[in-house]
Amino acid sequence: MTSSKQALAHTASSAEAASGSSPGAARGAHGRGTPAGTDSWRSRLYRWDMKASPYAFVAPFFVLFGAFTLVPLLYTAWYSLHNVQLSALDHQTWAGLDNYQNLLSSDFFWNALENTFTIGLISTVPQLLAALGLAHLLNYKLRGSTVWRVVMLAPYATSVAAATLVFTLLYSWDGGMVNWVLHFFGVDPVNWRESDWGSQFAVSSIVIWRWTGYNALIYLAAMQAIPTDLYESAAIDGANRWQQFRHVTIPQLRPTILFTIVVSTIGATQLFGEPLLFGGVSGSKGGSEHQYQTLGLYMYDQGWIIGNLGKASAIAWSMFLILLIVAAVNLLLTRRLRKSQ
Repeated sequence: MTSSKQALAHTASSAEAASGSSPGAARGAHGRGTPAGTDSWRSRLYRWDMKASPYAFVAPFFVLFGAFTLVPLLYTAWYSLHNVQLSALDHQTWAGLDNYQNLLSSDFFWNALENTFTIGLISTVPQLLAALGLAHLLNYKLRGSTVWRVVMLAPYATSVAAATLVFTLLYSWDGGMVNWVLHFFGVDPVNWRESDWGSQFAVSSIVIWRWTGYNALIYLAAMQAIPTDLYESAAIDGANRWQQFRHVTIPQLRPTILFTIVVSTIGATQLFGEPLLFGGVSGSKGGSEHQYQTLGLYMYDQGWIIGNLGKASAIAWSMFLILLIVAAVNLLLTRRLRKSQ
């Protein structure tokens, strides 16, 4: 009986000792490791970093875009609804849509729009056709293909001022190389700056020279992405190179061709540097009779030469609306191409 009581007492003391030692052991374990609050703080910091870091990385772009694109765009829209003179920026009067109505009734605006369309058409069509042909030649194995690609890109890397200066000398009325070649073939010299079609052709040739190589490299990259199996199948069917180009290359390049057409159209709508520098003293007017004045030149002339910032802002927004229409047409054509494929 006594031995059994002693055994029960020993068992109880052992249980108490075990239960009493567990808090100390737990405290010792927490003391030797990291506190529980630290783990939760680090996990919250990690989750916050994973969510916020992408926005922090892209934030500089949006800051610069807002400061140098969005704010000027909205401010230009505000100016287009006011009568604002460059010499008196603090004196603004509400005009509503008067600036836009004046544009629609202005012969100079329609002349600039027509010139922009004509120069864009003359420069875009030969440019893209030549770029497509050059890309097709470079797509085959040629000696020094890298050198030829660098040569194609050299005009694009040339500044607008340098290229226009050279072409101005080439198209000079007295002693220009172009008139010298025409005289060699028995053609009378042309006053390229003063004639209607001659001035537009001269300005278009500058654009063609600068951008053909750039578009050729875009077409070349797209051609190299075409599977070779298509060409092998066409060759087995008896198609020559010209037939392969028509029935294999061109259909595969439709999205790229559409992209270059849209980009070239946007560039033609914003054409400014080439006609301004080609015209010399009368560059902002687009010639003595505005024969090659584009929308960009017309906006510059109204804003910085005449000083009518309200009208110039209306011209800028008219150009922006034209570009939106071009983008909408591009979107519709892209969807139709996707559906047809």
